[in-house]
Amino acid sequence: MTTGTVPAKLAEIIDDFQDLTEPDRLQLLLDFSRELPALPERYSDHPELLEQVVECQSPLFLTMEIGEAPGHPVHLFFSAPPEAPTTRGFAGVLLEGLDGLPAAEVLAVPDDVPDRLGLTRAITPLRMRGMSAMLGRIKRKIRESVRDEA
Repeated sequence: MTTGTVPAKLAEIIDDFQDLTEPDRLQLLLDFSRELPALPERYSDHPELLEQVVECQSPLFLTMEIGEAPGHPVHLFFSAPPEAPTTRGFAGVLLEGLDGLPAAEVLAVPDDVPDRLGLTRAITPLRMRGMSAMLGRIKRKIRESVRDEA
């Protein structure tokens, strides 16, 4: 697989999914779901600071912290209920693959990354659109934040 502009951590996750059979891919997604950390208190006590990704079939909220220049490192925070393992799993993949990277690297991530996980036959198109919407929302918020600084 060519990594192109896929950051190394995310490319490794994609390769892990691609190396598995479809049922095992679902299990790996479930593993990511279980590993999604709880929100830190500064967000769990203030849900108004999170933005809902309405395209997700299950309730998913996200926020991020974008550090100072140079690089503007991006830190992601997600909230999704335990009974939404697919949504939580997608959030976990994005968290592990993108958290801490410079804003420019996150913005360069191809929009088709959700499709590269090889889950399109196992997961409904609506859920796949939810993961694409998460990535799109992250990129939009980064662009807004970096633009506001300029």
